[in-house]
Amino acid sequence: MDKSINHILKTIKDHGNPQIAAHSQRFFKTGKGEYGEGDVFLGIRVPLIRKFVREFKSITLLESLELLKSNFHEVRLLALLILVSKFKRHHHEADEKEIYEAYLNHTDFINNWDLVDCSAGPILGAYLYQKDRAPIHRLVQSNILWERRIGIMSTFHFIKKEDYSDTIKIAKVLLEDPHDLIQKAVGWMLREVGKRNLPLEEEFLMKYYRMMPRTMLRYAIEKLPESDRKAYLQGRK
Repeated sequence: MDKSINHILKTIKDHGNPQIAAHSQRFFKTGKGEYGEGDVFLGIRVPLIRKFVREFKSITLLESLELLKSNFHEVRLLALLILVSKFKRHHHEADEKEIYEAYLNHTDFINNWDLVDCSAGPILGAYLYQKDRAPIHRLVQSNILWERRIGIMSTFHFIKKEDYSDTIKIAKVLLEDPHDLIQKAVGWMLREVGKRNLPLEEEFLMKYYRMMPRTMLRYAIEKLPESDRKAYLQGRK
C-alpha cells in the first residue's frame, strides 16, 4: 500500500473514539438485516473528517479510490469528500470526466445515506448538468438501494439551478419504492423543489399524494403551512 495511504489511515485511526463508534453503528443501522449491515465505524465526527479533507486533498485520484475501498465508514466518507473537493477544483472536462467515471465505477463502496448525500449532487449532478442525464435514470432503475438513492439525490444539483424536470420524472418512477430511505430522499427533493417553485410541487402532490407512501408525503410537505399539511395527510386536498 502507498506510504501516503498508510499515513492517512494511521492518522484517522489515531483519532477514533470507541464510544462514538458504538453510537454510529446504532445510528447507521449496522445490525443484521438492517440497511447498513456489517458497516464498521472508527468513531470520528464529521467536522474532523472535513479537517482531514483539507489536509489530504492533494492526494491522487487513485489514492482517493484506494481510501474509498476501506472497510471503515469514515475513511470512505473522507475519500468521497476528497473526490468532491477535487471535482470542484478542476475546470477541465477531462479531469471532471475521470472523477465522474471513477465515482460511477465504485458505487459498491458508496453504501450508506450520508455517503450518497454528500457526493451524488456535487459529482454526478454537477457533471451531468449540461449533458445527457440517462445515467441517472438508469441508476434509479437499479435493484440496489444506494444506487437508487444516488439517482434521486444527484438531482439536488439541478434543483439548485432551478431545473426540476428530472426530479419530477424520478419522483414518479420511485413513487411506490418500498424502502423508507428512498421515500425520504424523494420527499426531501420534492420539498426542495417546493422551496423554489411551490406551484410545481403542489401540481405533483395533487396528482400523486394519495398514492405516495406516508413517509415520502410527510417529507415533501414538511415546510407547508400546517393547514395544508393536515389536508394532505387527511386526504382532503
